[in-house]
Amino acid sequence: MNSNPQTPRWALVTGASAGIGTAFARELATRGVSLVLTARRTERLEALAEEFTSRYGIRVECIAADLADSTAPQTLCSEIDRRGIAIDWLINNAGYGLGGHYPAQPWSAHAQFLQVMVKAPCHLAYLLLPGMQQRGYGRIINVASLAGLIPGSAGHTMYAASKAFLIKFSQSLALENTASGVRVCAVCPGFTYSEFHDVTGTRGIVSKMPKWMWLSAEEVARLGLDAVERGEIVYVTGRVNRAIKALTKLLPDRMALRMVQKRSKNFRKQDG
Repeated sequence: MNSNPQTPRWALVTGASAGIGTAFARELATRGVSLVLTARRTERLEALAEEFTSRYGIRVECIAADLADSTAPQTLCSEIDRRGIAIDWLINNAGYGLGGHYPAQPWSAHAQFLQVMVKAPCHLAYLLLPGMQQRGYGRIINVASLAGLIPGSAGHTMYAASKAFLIKFSQSLALENTASGVRVCAVCPGFTYSEFHDVTGTRGIVSKMPKWMWLSAEEVARLGLDAVERGEIVYVTGRVNRAIKALTKLLPDRMALRMVQKRSKNFRKQDG
């Protein structure tokens, strides 16, 4: 990845303490990229840092941050700069879901959700992109979802909407940077083995889905990193997920919506 071993690349991975975030961090470490890991749970970050340092011989820095705080992206980037680190890879992974129908949650919860899922990724890209452009090298991966490419479902009302935003944002940012050495990719996994469904309270629902619909977090990370290096701008992981995307594009909108409505109870929490 890096043509000059004297200047190792650095990656910032948000939501690095579990699931897809940990998988991205581990895959980057295997490729010789040093890491800045951030999440709310510092003890898990420190355990990962010890593992990656001893196993892969890279540098790892841990910075606790709660991206639900609107000041967190600036504070995080200021601390990274204070430590003398230039970020070449940004993995915007931090995220979660709010179960139930729209009025089931207070507006404060929705506002916090938008801060983490939409504002923080955009803010971090805004802060780190100029340095990437100046150095002529950068990779930004926004972890979106297949949900952002198919009709919205009942329950978890703003989840698909937030992922659709990340996809469009990634497309525009990628096209703006075609000559800058910066590549941007929205990675869109489907069902992935991680802690996500435990946090959202849907583990019991989604565990009934057939195994062939699932990928591991490790597969998602590896495929996502390979995709951005190839210059992919929107990449759906897994043939099954790509088939689902294609099917919903071929169907008339009304029929596609009915299909998702019928199936949404199998993967979305419907009540508060």
